[in-house]
Amino acid sequence: MARQQKQNKTGFLRIIAGAWRGRQLGFSDVEGLRPTGDRIRETLFNWLQPSLGFSRCLDCFAGSGALGFEAASRGASQVVMVEADRQAFNDLKQNQGLLKADQCDIIHGRIESYLATASQPFDVVFLDPPYQLDLWSDVATLLTDKGLLNKGARIYLEYPRRQSQPLLPPTWHCLREKQAGDVKYALFEFQPGAADG
Repeated sequence: MARQQKQNKTGFLRIIAGAWRGRQLGFSDVEGLRPTGDRIRETLFNWLQPSLGFSRCLDCFAGSGALGFEAASRGASQVVMVEADRQAFNDLKQNQGLLKADQCDIIHGRIESYLATASQPFDVVFLDPPYQLDLWSDVATLLTDKGLLNKGARIYLEYPRRQSQPLLPPTWHCLREKQAGDVKYALFEFQPGAADG
C-alpha cells in the first residue's frame, strides 16, 4: 500500500535547512497547489530566522507543506498546518509521519473555520492561498480581528505579480518585499495600536 501511495506522488520538495535538511517529501497533483520554490523559501527563511526559534506558526493554506515543514525543521516549537483538500491533507499527514514531526498539528478544513474557533495567537503566519480563491484580505482581517497575532508577529504573503498587493489591515507593516518570476512576496510585521497613532 505504501509503495502504491509513493508512486502516486507527482511532485517532490526538498527541506532546505535545519533538522530535516535535504529530506525530500512527495505531494500529489492537486488543483491550485503551487509549492513555494527553493529560491523564495531560502529568502523568506533568511528574513524569518531571528523570529523563528521557539515560535508558534500557522500555515493557512498548507498545500505541499513546503513552508510549514521548513519552519518546523528550523526550530519552530509548534506549526499548525491547515489544508482544505483531502488528498493534500493526506499527503501532509504521511509526510508528518515520515519526519516524525510531532511539533506539527495538521488540520483538515477551511482556514476560515479554523480561525473562527482558534484562541491562541501566533508568532509567524504563512498566507499563501490558491490564487483563484482570492482570500488574502478575508484571512488577514480574521487573524487581526480575532486577536490571533502576537505583537511583532511576522506574516508572509505571496500573490501573483500581475495583481496589486491585497488590501491588508493598517496594523500590518511591510518589512520586506520582492518578486521572482510571476510571484510577488512580502514579509509584514503586526504592530497593534499603530493604526491609531
